[in-house]
Amino acid sequence: MASAALSTGEPRVAPPSMETREQFIRVIVADSQAIFRAGLRKIFAVEDDIRVVGQAETLDQAIAAAKKFSAEILIFEAALAQNPVESAQEIMKQAPALRLAVVTETPDQELTLELFRRGVHTIVSREIDSELFVDCLRSIANGEPWLEPHAVKWVLEAYRSHGARPHGTRTKVQLTPKESLIVSCVTQGMKNKEIAARVGTTEQVVKNYLRKVYDKLGVADRLELALYCLNHHVVDNTKVPPLPTSAPAAHAAAAGASASGSSQPLAAPPSDVDAATKPQ
Repeated sequence: MASAALSTGEPRVAPPSMETREQFIRVIVADSQAIFRAGLRKIFAVEDDIRVVGQAETLDQAIAAAKKFSAEILIFEAALAQNPVESAQEIMKQAPALRLAVVTETPDQELTLELFRRGVHTIVSREIDSELFVDCLRSIANGEPWLEPHAVKWVLEAYRSHGARPHGTRTKVQLTPKESLIVSCVTQGMKNKEIAARVGTTEQVVKNYLRKVYDKLGVADRLELALYCLNHHVVDNTKVPPLPTSAPAAHAAAAGASASGSSQPLAAPPSDVDAATKPQ
């Protein structure tokens, strides 16, 4: 997986035969430090499911790589941009399907909270353990947000502080019984397939309900939803039904894979963090 540092202003890309293999998590590494890029290549080289398909060493190259290369994850050095938050948003706008993993020089609470609020999947410092970083990439490749233990605490503290402030014009929102049931499943870390199986509907219906709930509560994603509901005791009295032991034949064709889905909570590093903070 060795590749030379960039000098032409164009990001490097792996051979097409490697880039298009679906079993790989395809990663673009955008970092100004050649030694860091080389270190990541060595770490990923021993993993069966992760491949570096492109590299960039400037912000312009990172944006170009995000638009041109087929990849699941962009590892983006915050220091590449004068304003990392705006740059992260621009990259996500250019490549909506790309998961963004922002790397900071040291743990930064303010930057972490702002990036996470804007939709970045993970924010880690260079101090992160290599094995933990590999676990992180696997989680966000599945669409699951991932945070280090100290960052989880920052997020929780921020939401607790937000919940303690006067709400001003924000009124208390009432969820319908079906919405409450689906949200309760989210707070327990269930994915859409398992939620659909438990409430007796389809994944698409679950997605439609979640969009409505996001709008009602003014949250942007599943983690914000779970934290808001836990902090405001929105679904404390809602009981989640068990998985059905068998699906009726008439429902099987419509439900398909929904009845066999299993929950995969947010893959957090070993810590004492409450599992309820893993809604994805």
